[in-house]
Amino acid sequence: MSLSIGIVGLPNVGKSTLFNALTKKGVPAENYPFCTIDPSVGIVPVPDDRLWKLSEFSKSKKTIPAVIEFVDIAGLVAGASKGEGLGNKFLSNIREVDAIAHVVRVFEDPSVIHVANKIDPMSDIGVINLELVLSDMEVVSKRLAGLLRDVKRGEKEAALEEDILRKVEKVLEEGKMATEAGLSSDEKLKIKSLNLLTLKPMLYVLNTSEANENLEVNAPGAFVKVDTVFEKGFDDLIKESYKLLGLETFLTTGEDESRAWTIKIGSTAPVAGMAIHTDFKDKFIRAEVINWQDLLNTGSYAGARSKGLVRTEGKEYIVKDGDVIEFLI
Repeated sequence: MSLSIGIVGLPNVGKSTLFNALTKKGVPAENYPFCTIDPSVGIVPVPDDRLWKLSEFSKSKKTIPAVIEFVDIAGLVAGASKGEGLGNKFLSNIREVDAIAHVVRVFEDPSVIHVANKIDPMSDIGVINLELVLSDMEVVSKRLAGLLRDVKRGEKEAALEEDILRKVEKVLEEGKMATEAGLSSDEKLKIKSLNLLTLKPMLYVLNTSEANENLEVNAPGAFVKVDTVFEKGFDDLIKESYKLLGLETFLTTGEDESRAWTIKIGSTAPVAGMAIHTDFKDKFIRAEVINWQDLLNTGSYAGARSKGLVRTEGKEYIVKDGDVIEFLI
């Protein structure tokens, strides 16, 4: 499953430093056929002690972690929605990612000039979010104008889409993100093709330093702290990004390899099996499932089976994070 998170922020906030540090953790691309060779995309392993413990347990020849794609996106300046700086490139690149890691400068460093000549995290957050809002307002306005004829004809689908976009338009006009429009999953699906920037999940990444690591920032949503100088907080960032994308992990283990597989939270067993091979969904018969810790505690599959800890699950089973699964097809 290829899902990506774009690293965005004003110039000189530490975006590229963060990206370069994350990609030092890079993984061999041959294990991930969906990987891009674009230099601005880094394939980063998701920290998971469970996988390494299972690999040791099975004496696996290979250990393959789950990964997440980080995309280094050009720095933004005020006026990006009007094409200032690299604005158009910046905004089009964000439209292509699934979520946003918004890097906010909290560190003081006279040798690295802040674009506004002052350290003001909340102001920086406001600048970027406003550009995303303005860009989305333009997209929504164009789409509403395009729907007008179909709505006048009485086309039901067009009227439904118009209602959804009016909700979005209202919050955008108030300077808020479209995530605050209270849209249902179905409503989001109906306007998914518009790829609205302010509907993407966002994680605020506060780039601190040892001198000000206790400084509090009232970020409007989920946030993590990192220190790009001393490379602190990166594991938390990767894990939170994985969660932000609505992902979880199931595991397979054996002598040949132990591997972490990425799935959407709430996936049924046949859908989860598609992470291994697309045939697994249609050919699914059943799955043998055990919690990773139960397997380690009992010391062997045979011991786990004798204690009734290995369960046989069918097509309706919702896979849980940390399940060790053997699919039968």
